[in-house]
Amino acid sequence: MFSVFAVLPVTAVFAQSEGKFSAENISLIKDAAQSFAAGDVSRAESELNAVLAASPDEFHALNLLGIIRAQQRREPEAEPLFKRAIAINPDFASAHVSLGMLYVQMAKPEDAIPQLQEALRLDPDRADARSSLVNVWRDQAHAAVSQDPEKALALLLQARKTSPNDADVQYDFGMVALRMSLLPDAKQAFQQTLKLRSDDAKALYGLGRTEMALTDYEGARATFHRYCDLRPADASGHYALGVTLAAVQRSADARSQFEKSIEIQPAQTESYFQIGRIVLEAGNLTEAESQFMRVLKRDPHHAGALASMGRLRFQEKDYAQAADLLQKAIASDVSLREAHYYLGMSYARMNRKEDSEKEQEIATRLEHQEVERHQNQLKIIDSDPDSSEKPKR
Repeated sequence: MFSVFAVLPVTAVFAQSEGKFSAENISLIKDAAQSFAAGDVSRAESELNAVLAASPDEFHALNLLGIIRAQQRREPEAEPLFKRAIAINPDFASAHVSLGMLYVQMAKPEDAIPQLQEALRLDPDRADARSSLVNVWRDQAHAAVSQDPEKALALLLQARKTSPNDADVQYDFGMVALRMSLLPDAKQAFQQTLKLRSDDAKALYGLGRTEMALTDYEGARATFHRYCDLRPADASGHYALGVTLAAVQRSADARSQFEKSIEIQPAQTESYFQIGRIVLEAGNLTEAESQFMRVLKRDPHHAGALASMGRLRFQEKDYAQAADLLQKAIASDVSLREAHYYLGMSYARMNRKEDSEKEQEIATRLEHQEVERHQNQLKIIDSDPDSSEKPKR
C-alpha cells in the first residue's frame, strides 16, 4: 500500500533554487508541506495550486502535488506531475523517488526500478529509494522462485549489493541458495542474517538445514539447539535436533528429542520413523517393527519405513517378504540407496544373482552420487569486480 513519500526539508529543497523562485512561493510550499503532514490536504492543494499558477515550473510544488494525488489513489494525475518535475530538473532525486514509488503502487515494478536506481545515483543516501528498490526485487524474487530460481537468485544478488545490511534480503538469498543447493552461499547468507538479527529463528533453521546438507552435523546440532531454545514448542525443531544427534552417534539424546517432538505434535510420522531406526540399529526388532508399522498406518507409501521394514525382514531371514517391502520402497523413492542395497542382498539370498548384481550396482552408483554432491558444492561467482561479496577461495 502506497503510504509515505519523503519530502526534503524546505531549507534543503530550495538551496539549489535560490534566486529562481520568490520568497512567497517558498513560504507557500513550506506551508503546504506542513499542512499535508498535518492531514489538511485541502489547504495543501490550495497553496500548491497558487504556487504553480504563478510559477508553473516550480518542480518542488509539482512533486508535492503529485504525492498528494498518489496518496489519493489518483495515479493518472500523479504520474504526469512527477514526469514534469523530472523534465524540468532531471537531477531532482525526490521526483525520481516519487515516480518510482508511484509505479510500485501501480504494480509496475519494471517501470519503478530505473526511477529508484536513478534516485540512488543522484543521492546515495536516500533510504526511501533504497528500501523501495530492494522490496521490488524481493517481491519479484518471491514470485519467480518456484518456476525460475536462477532469476530469483539474480534479483536477490542485486538487492544484496544495494542493501548488504538488510537481514530480510540475506535470509531470502539464503533460502534460494539452499533451494538451488548452493550450500556455501546459503550458509554465508544465513550467518550474515544472524549477525544482523541474532534471534532470527527462521535463519537458524535455514542454517541448520544447510549445515546438515554439508554433512556438518556437529555444527547443525549446535544450531538446532539454539533454535529449540528460541522456539521450545516447535516440534520440527526438536525433530531436526534429534536427526543431528543421531548423526553424531548420540542415540539416547536423539531419541529424547524425537519423543519431545511427538509430545508436542503426536500426529506425525517422522519422529516415530527415526525412533524406529534407532532401535533397529540397537537390534530391538520388535520395538522397531512397532514404530515402523505406526508410520505405515499413517502413510502406507513412506519410503523410509518400507525400506526399514524390508531391512528388518532381511535380518529375520524372511527374504521374500523383505524383497516385496523393498520393491515398494523403491517404487516410492527410486533414489533410496539403502533400499537398493538390501534388495540386492535379499535377491542374493534367494539365488537371483543377476537381479542382485543389478541392485548392488544401483546402490553403489547412488552412494557415489551422494559423495560427489557433497564434494562439488561450488560457490556462485559474482562477476562484479568491485563487489565486496566475492566468494572466498
